[in-house]
Amino acid sequence: MLTPERHQVILSLLQDRKTVKMKELVEATNASESTIRRDLSFLEENKKLRRVHGGASIKSAASEELSLQEKKTVHLAEKQAIAKYAASLVREGDSIFLDAGSTTYEMIPFLAQKNILVVTNGLSHLETLTSSAIETYVIGGRIKRKTRAVIGAHAVQSLKHYRFDKSFLGINGVHPKEGFTTPDPEEAVVKNTALQLSGETFILADASKLNEVTFAKVAEVQDAVIISDAPDDLLPPFKELTEVKVVTS
Repeated sequence: MLTPERHQVILSLLQDRKTVKMKELVEATNASESTIRRDLSFLEENKKLRRVHGGASIKSAASEELSLQEKKTVHLAEKQAIAKYAASLVREGDSIFLDAGSTTYEMIPFLAQKNILVVTNGLSHLETLTSSAIETYVIGGRIKRKTRAVIGAHAVQSLKHYRFDKSFLGINGVHPKEGFTTPDPEEAVVKNTALQLSGETFILADASKLNEVTFAKVAEVQDAVIISDAPDDLLPPFKELTEVKVVTS
């Protein structure tokens, strides 16, 4: 199969499935892994796709965002591994901010036995937090229907009443030059405010988020610790700027 034909096969598979594993690309093209890696590098450089751990996914617009339900089904094992490690960093008596999002949601079962206080802007977190007997505060503000996050000026003002030992933030993009980004500017302000009010901030980012850039900047990479399942070859630019905690799923 000629190179242009392979590229078309790869892009067609991505259009149908959104995310494709390396093994599937090898089988579909009858090419070697090294050839597919070169193809993926070329297509990524030409902004046709984005490489993720073990394969590739479709390139999204900077302002595009999945619903919370859609996010919960993507990279679930990776998110659970990241969440378990993040929860292990929470100490007895801590006051923490738990950001809205699918990876932060996965932390809650691992927090259930701890004597802590949680402040959140994630409406989807509330039932699990309260049923786990975790003392919980929810900030006020406008509800973003797609992700069920509380955002806006009132949310920021509500958040400023608190101080946190640690904050745990979900994110859409992590880039060494462009920093931490998310599609919604109002949500970016809430995340940045929580970061400013915290003794330590941890960004929960599976490998698909690394080297991605979305619309609104939250903070610089050096402003928080990254927790990720990303492979070693993706990490050096980030390790030069901040601490990176690597987990395996």
